[in-house]
Amino acid sequence: MSTQWTSFIGNREAWYVMDRGYLDFERLYDIHQSQSWFVTRSKKNTKFQRITSKKVDKSQGILCDQIVRLDGTNARKNYPERIRRIKYIDSETGKRLVFLTNNMLVSAKTMAQVYKNRWHVELFFKWIKQHLHVKSFYDRSDNAVRSQIWIAMCVYLLIAKLKKQLELPQRLNEIQQSGVSG
Repeated sequence: MSTQWTSFIGNREAWYVMDRGYLDFERLYDIHQSQSWFVTRSKKNTKFQRITSKKVDKSQGILCDQIVRLDGTNARKNYPERIRRIKYIDSETGKRLVFLTNNMLVSAKTMAQVYKNRWHVELFFKWIKQHLHVKSFYDRSDNAVRSQIWIAMCVYLLIAKLKKQLELPQRLNEIQQSGVSG
């Protein structure tokens, strides 16, 4: 594994869902070797050779479900194994999306939903940044990050409870930033 990602990768059977801006075949292969799964969007210029194709249900928005081998010197060197390519059309937006994953068992529709739900996680972290005021973490260990987020959430909930009980007119954010003035 490349040392840059060792601290992030290594949980067996974990899912890593990434935007195509993070498409890095060496990192994806590290995830694959750690016996975890990933799903990411493919870039338009990603070259591949189709090995097999599954029958798809186009009424589910699945346009193709293929097993491919990456083409191109660096891509094939950095990810030497077969990879799954799913082309999907989102019924809500009409956008055509192409996903890459190392999970060969989960249905193509489920893979599209996993990627789509990535946005909910991003919104949750945006909410954390805006409301919990965690500027930095004291430590990067799993326990330290979880503890700090739980403490910040407890403080947020206590302030929300006080706001309601005392019928304060300020918004929660204003109370957190300035405190309650008489």
